[in-house]
Amino acid sequence: MKRIYNFSAGPSMLPEAVLQKAADELLNYQGYGLSVMEMSHRSPVYERIITDAERLLREVMQIPDNYKVLFLQGGASTQFSAVPLNLLSGSGKADYILSGQFSTKAYQEAQKYGDVVAVASSKDENFSYVPQVERDAFRKDADYVHICLNNTIYGTKYPYIPDTGDIPLVADLSSCILSEPIDVRKFGLIYAGAQKNMAPAGLTVVIVREDLLGKARKETPTMLDYKVMAENGSMYNTPPCYCIYIAKMVYEWILELGGLEVMRDRNVKKAELLYGYLDSQDYYVAPVRKDCRSMMNVTFVTGDAELDKQFASEASAQGLQNLKGHRSVGGMRASIYNAMPYAGVEKLVAFMKTFAENNPKK
Repeated sequence: MKRIYNFSAGPSMLPEAVLQKAADELLNYQGYGLSVMEMSHRSPVYERIITDAERLLREVMQIPDNYKVLFLQGGASTQFSAVPLNLLSGSGKADYILSGQFSTKAYQEAQKYGDVVAVASSKDENFSYVPQVERDAFRKDADYVHICLNNTIYGTKYPYIPDTGDIPLVADLSSCILSEPIDVRKFGLIYAGAQKNMAPAGLTVVIVREDLLGKARKETPTMLDYKVMAENGSMYNTPPCYCIYIAKMVYEWILELGGLEVMRDRNVKKAELLYGYLDSQDYYVAPVRKDCRSMMNVTFVTGDAELDKQFASEASAQGLQNLKGHRSVGGMRASIYNAMPYAGVEKLVAFMKTFAENNPKK
């Protein structure tokens, strides 16, 4: 069986061991005579799956007991509304740091619900860096501060966790969750779409501190109320059952490898290989400031739009697919999430060298 190396920003590669186990259990889950796709979410069998998924995620991320774990639908983009609807109910103020397209979209959505300001932005340089923001930049009575920790499109990542004092810090971790250890206690709320490092598209995970529950605005739809979802064990309605099942196996895979410290070491090794090559030559340019480089999404350009297009086409023919960069940046983007093997990055670097030799710039 020949599989490509999928460098897509999402949906992305899943661990082959997880896919193989899912294939083995597709028609008959552990002898129960049906697929997880067909199970009632109220059945004892499925209740064990979702309970185990939460237990395993808590173990992987070392989530404290005073945080609720929610398995939700709607993608991270739905949380752009859910966050202000649940948290923007005290002073009605929230502060956002804009470091890319998704933090900007979250900011624009939150403006519908209250006094929401951008305290810093890196738009002035096409989001090629992450703004450095000190504690005194935030309004003392803000209900929360929002960041997007890793910026998929632009290939940047926060080199620090903003100090917000007593103000709850909300973070979109969609494209870096489970890539390395993180201190959950530094955040009031974390949310992440699963389709990059965790599961197929369709699942969104929310990790929320208990004291932030029960503050939803009166107009908050029931389906977006974190307290309702927490009280119902993420099963107020039918959850994305199969995605949660896959996520459970991904959590098991991470633990079997040795946990998030081992995962970080694997990811650092891949990123160092690719960035090391980029820094060693001048054919390709990495537009992101070095201290803000993402470990998950690596962007680079040749400086020639036609060469960039040719690169993506020829790479695809070699089994290195979905390397075309987002239109906001152009060029190429290699998303090297947890499931991307080191061999995939080695093959990409080898292709980059060959392409540069065969296509000299004019």
